[in-house]
Amino acid sequence: MKQYYASFWLLLLLLLVSAVSAMAQDPIIAISGTVRENGTQQALPGVSISVKGSTTGTLTDGSGKFALKARLRFPFTLVFNMLGYDAKELEISSGSQPIAVVLESRAIWTNEVVVSASRVEESRLKSPVAIEKLDIRAIKETPAPSFYDALENVKGVQMTTSSLTFKVPNTRGFNIPNNFRFMQLVDGVDMQAATLGVPLGNAIGPTELDIASVEITPGAASALYGMNAINGMANLTTKSPFTYQGLSVYQKVGVNHVDGRDRDPSALTESAVRYAQVIKNKFAFKLNFSYLQGTDWLSDTQTDQNPQNLNSANPRFPALSGANNPAADLWNRYGDDRSGNVPVAIQYNGKTETFNVRRTGYYERDLISPTVRNLKFDGGLFYKLTDKLELSYSYRYGLMDGIFQRGNKIQLKDVTVQNHKLELRGTDYYIRSYVLVENTGKSYNLNPLATNLDLNNGSNSVWGGRFQKELQTQINSGTDLATAMQRARAIADQGRAEPGTAAFEQLKNTITGINNWDIAVNVPGAPVTGGAALWQRSRTYHTEGQWNLGPRVKWADVVLGADARVYEVIPDGNNFVDFSKPLSDRTTPGGNNQYYKKFGGFAQATKLFFADRLKLNASLRVDYNPEFNPKVNPRVAAVYTLAEKHNFRASYQNGWRFPALFEALSFVNNGSVRRVGGLARVNEGLGFLENSYTLVSLDNFTAAVNKDVAADPTGTTAEKQARAALKNRGILQVANLPTMQPENINAFEVGYKSVLFDNRIVLDLDAYYNEYTGFLGQVEVAVPKSGPVGSDASVLDMLARAKQDRYRVYTNARNKYRSYGSALGVTYNFYQKYTVSGNTNYNNIAANKAQDVFITGFNTPKWTTNLSFGNREIVRNVGFNVVWRWQDAFYWESQLANGRIPAYQTVDAQVNVRVPNLKTTIKVGGTNLLNKRYIQYAAGPTIGGLYYVALTFDNTVIR
Repeated sequence: MKQYYASFWLLLLLLLVSAVSAMAQDPIIAISGTVRENGTQQALPGVSISVKGSTTGTLTDGSGKFALKARLRFPFTLVFNMLGYDAKELEISSGSQPIAVVLESRAIWTNEVVVSASRVEESRLKSPVAIEKLDIRAIKETPAPSFYDALENVKGVQMTTSSLTFKVPNTRGFNIPNNFRFMQLVDGVDMQAATLGVPLGNAIGPTELDIASVEITPGAASALYGMNAINGMANLTTKSPFTYQGLSVYQKVGVNHVDGRDRDPSALTESAVRYAQVIKNKFAFKLNFSYLQGTDWLSDTQTDQNPQNLNSANPRFPALSGANNPAADLWNRYGDDRSGNVPVAIQYNGKTETFNVRRTGYYERDLISPTVRNLKFDGGLFYKLTDKLELSYSYRYGLMDGIFQRGNKIQLKDVTVQNHKLELRGTDYYIRSYVLVENTGKSYNLNPLATNLDLNNGSNSVWGGRFQKELQTQINSGTDLATAMQRARAIADQGRAEPGTAAFEQLKNTITGINNWDIAVNVPGAPVTGGAALWQRSRTYHTEGQWNLGPRVKWADVVLGADARVYEVIPDGNNFVDFSKPLSDRTTPGGNNQYYKKFGGFAQATKLFFADRLKLNASLRVDYNPEFNPKVNPRVAAVYTLAEKHNFRASYQNGWRFPALFEALSFVNNGSVRRVGGLARVNEGLGFLENSYTLVSLDNFTAAVNKDVAADPTGTTAEKQARAALKNRGILQVANLPTMQPENINAFEVGYKSVLFDNRIVLDLDAYYNEYTGFLGQVEVAVPKSGPVGSDASVLDMLARAKQDRYRVYTNARNKYRSYGSALGVTYNFYQKYTVSGNTNYNNIAANKAQDVFITGFNTPKWTTNLSFGNREIVRNVGFNVVWRWQDAFYWESQLANGRIPAYQTVDAQVNVRVPNLKTTIKVGGTNLLNKRYIQYAAGPTIGGLYYVALTFDNTVIR
């Protein structure tokens, strides 16, 4: 793929060479004046005044006065811009007298333009689908500590906090912390880290100083954007250096963990700098830098997801319930999952009883690093080849730590993502090409770390032998069963590495430096070979273009687009492998890089009817992945303006999602269960698709066998088990998994948007119905080693773990899933600059009669509500905003953890003070002000209050 880099640097060289431009020398002209607010006649400090079509500009001082001196030629036009006011243009034909300008205040914007809904500029009021927008003004007024955190209060958005540095948005259900169904673009670049399979929050996204707007399209957007946008998308746009020129500096200092329950009170700091400059109206550049550091939220909820009543525990023994459960699998403890299960058989009450006992495991708090950081840098070079044609190169770099959740928790450490982008943009077309480079650095997986820490004190069989001997001894001496279990565990754990000791830290560091989860040492003192490192490297190559045909087509507004993407994965022998190797060599590092490709194109037509009251929009997209047949994504939408600013809309679209890279090609062994992609080439020679039993049925089978063995008075234990197994063979369910296919959605949406009472009230209502087929998820299966499923040999193999190969397979659901919901947003400017706004969101899923092969995880509360109250200038240069959020309780399902998430509510607030003479804003605020601790998903972190002070120096001139 070296040719991709060569083309990038060649175009960059051309950009730099072409940056030489000459400009005629005009006479020096001096202009001065004042800017005031209409009605109150209050002086307006900090107003940006620029000369239209040039780089010249200035700002008003604390008295609203300005003076501008530059080489200009009469007549010219001055442009006046200020946050919260309508922009104004004024033509200057002479400079003899000071000028007086008044700006009109706007508490509510009603003329917003959006791009994401149709890939062309259009009024937000007349968008064919639901779309939300955070502009610069909303971002400045939010009490959230960053603009990305503020997405949580946007209508229809559900935010999942995996870490202080890593937050993932979602819309309309089926939420997971690694949300590959939700696309995130930054200036048109897909931010998905290929091997991790998810955008890493805002790890390499815009800084607080460079963000211009965020548009969110709830629900399917794949008809226009393809691939990953089946649940929605966020489009982040940064500030152009041609428009925003100057120096800005941001410093935030905060504190969290104020109650000291999880960790000591800890400082959070974030620094950012932006500088942009235009040279001779042709060439511009910008630079951004930011650094955040803090102490992360802690996941430390110990809910047992394998309670005593389940067949995978010990349902026939009530004494082993609650805290006495020897088979407990706690949310935030690792090494105690199914792979750590040890069957222990003893003589109890005159019978041979087999108990399920789990290894002791380690808590998350002992395995992770509490300190997290996020360093970001980006820069761009922009050159106007003509007034209507711009060539640009941009580079982004992000380094982050944090916690990431997929099938297990991942400690992200020194993760880097880089992006190079070249773009040629005209008035009605663009061509864009970019490369995304991912390196997971020193990251590691908590589950194999905990497992190998335990296995260093003996294999499951060795540890189980010690446990069994002591348990029998305690039972024989008359100890009650629960106490005997506790004492047996203490004996079996002797010699175990204990958190807080030097030996533990040394062993942990050794294991996290080994990129091999397949092998574990079973003899204390022997070299450690079982590891937990997550070493993944990939590159994503993407090229796309779009052309708005404009007047070239008379009958409609037509837009055409096409794109091509190639993922390149470097095999590490652990997570990703070279499938051309023999099975015996597949897990050795190196080999041929693996490629995963996708190509697509779309056409869209928009037509107005009935004196522009009816807007019809239709698009057709075709996507092709060589692993699958081509897929067609149509969308039709209509917007009808019944009266001025009363707009009704309806749309239908069909969308497809190709499996993410990890879903398609992963090949990782974790806790003796291999996570595998669902493509046919991954299954070759393994048989997990066509020759396996489901692990759920195996739990039920094992419980039935243990019960029959305990009741059988004759023969050896092995003979009893064989008889019981063949008797209960009907319990085993053959998985019979299909070869993976793309996920599909049919999405229907209706909505209404209006502005009422002289632009004082904005109403936005939408409702949706989605139908998913071929939903992608994971199912755990066991493949017998001795014969095909259904045979006696395969049934007997299910008695012994050593005679099975276990896999967690990405595959398609058998059921259709139907979700539906609605959202209402209202904004009301009820008095002067006082505004109250709120939204209510409802999401639900219809139940299916038949159980599926895996849990789908809708993972969305039925009800969420946001309410805000604020005034951007309650007195001169002082504003405030308060936000209340409430979320309903719901049930969370995932491969890592299941459980009920309690309802919670939070209050966020901020007060900001502008100091115009210093061009500085001081913002004091906090989120979860009352410090009411809550969790957002099973095994997720407990989130408390965060309080901060932020200073922003802004010398930006807006052109």
